[in-house]
Amino acid sequence: MREHPLARILLRGATALVLLFLLAPMVAVVVLSFSPTELMVLPPGGFSLRWYEDFLTAGRWVLATRNSFVVAIATTLLATLLGTMAAIGLQLGRFRGKAVLVTLLTLPMVTPYIVTAAAMFFAYAIIGLTGSLLGLVLAHTVVAVPFVVVAVLATLQTFDANLLRAAASLGAPPMLALLRVMVPNIWPGIAAGAVFAFATSLDEFVITLFMAGPGQFTLPRQMYASVRESLTPTILAAATLLFLCSLLFLLASEVLRLRAARKLRA
Repeated sequence: MREHPLARILLRGATALVLLFLLAPMVAVVVLSFSPTELMVLPPGGFSLRWYEDFLTAGRWVLATRNSFVVAIATTLLATLLGTMAAIGLQLGRFRGKAVLVTLLTLPMVTPYIVTAAAMFFAYAIIGLTGSLLGLVLAHTVVAVPFVVVAVLATLQTFDANLLRAAASLGAPPMLALLRVMVPNIWPGIAAGAVFAFATSLDEFVITLFMAGPGQFTLPRQMYASVRESLTPTILAAATLLFLCSLLFLLASEVLRLRAARKLRA
């Protein structure tokens, strides 16, 4: 049926309509971010970069952006390390209850963030980590690790464990074999997991609302505060930049996926 010319045209048309429906709100946000006035009218009455200038110069927005990237980078490094080690252990380990352990590791992906945030708040309050940068990074790491685990596990399915045995037979210690044999073969999965971890941390709001103190305002939380205090197109400029970041992450993950697929075919 899909080989019929009319069926292909209908399928492409339906796909285009769905994409248009999904992207229309974001397109409106991008267009309104260039409005010359505070009045948000579509289409805008002109073109101006004043709201982007305000975003890049206003102290509260600059601080929030810096906090977001500091937390996201730290979260990415920690989540990638922990998630990769967990995935390798799950793939190479031979023990009972592996499926249960995988479920537990990926549980934060399906648990509502409001439940996770409330649980973290009470747990971290006991040890004094609420309202601190370290506590915020650890909280983001909890929800970012599952993405790394899933991405690396998917790549490990195509890894030949006999390569590790061959390295061991040639005298390579386990850690050296891991770093010189396994990691170079699964790096697309590790990189994809890191991209997802960074994007997850950068966009996270609910957990940040519970865990962050006044000095750890991230970009999503600052956007929420600005909506409540004074709605200006600066928020739309921030949303546009976040959208562009998400688009770059999507393109990066797709490039990594294609490279991994090409390497697998080779």
